[in-house]
Amino acid sequence: MSKLNDKSNLLRKLSDINNELIPLKELADKELASIYGLKGMVYTPHLDAYMSVCIKKAEILVSLKTQNILPLSEVEVISTALDNLFKRAKNHSIVEYKGDHYERRFLPLKLTKSGKNVQRWAKVWLLQLPNGKTDPHWESLVREIWPRYFLIRTVSL
Repeated sequence: MSKLNDKSNLLRKLSDINNELIPLKELADKELASIYGLKGMVYTPHLDAYMSVCIKKAEILVSLKTQNILPLSEVEVISTALDNLFKRAKNHSIVEYKGDHYERRFLPLKLTKSGKNVQRWAKVWLLQLPNGKTDPHWESLVREIWPRYFLIRTVSL
């Protein structure tokens, strides 16, 4: 009975967070557009609020997926397989897997206090279209699971 309550509680929290994300995303996008090109420290409360809610959502999703309540997405399954097969792939290297081409990308995850150097990188795989460009739908799915990279060791991935 407690697992059922836990599951319904997590799903309710996930729904609440999704509803909270919609207006925050709009404000964060406006804020990001307004500071484009500026240098130095910029106060971005809406962007910060959006990211903190994204991290909460990622914690709940990881919890649901580790309990096998939600299945892993196609992006997560293929990314895990590619990580296992191509452990030493460098940035922008392209590999073939099950007839599709994927490009390894390293994206900045944690910057130094000055913001000039990257302390930690996130590793993602992006699906390549036949014309050599990145599939925008696949990239949006990768960005959807992006906040899970920010989870600290309290949640096992």
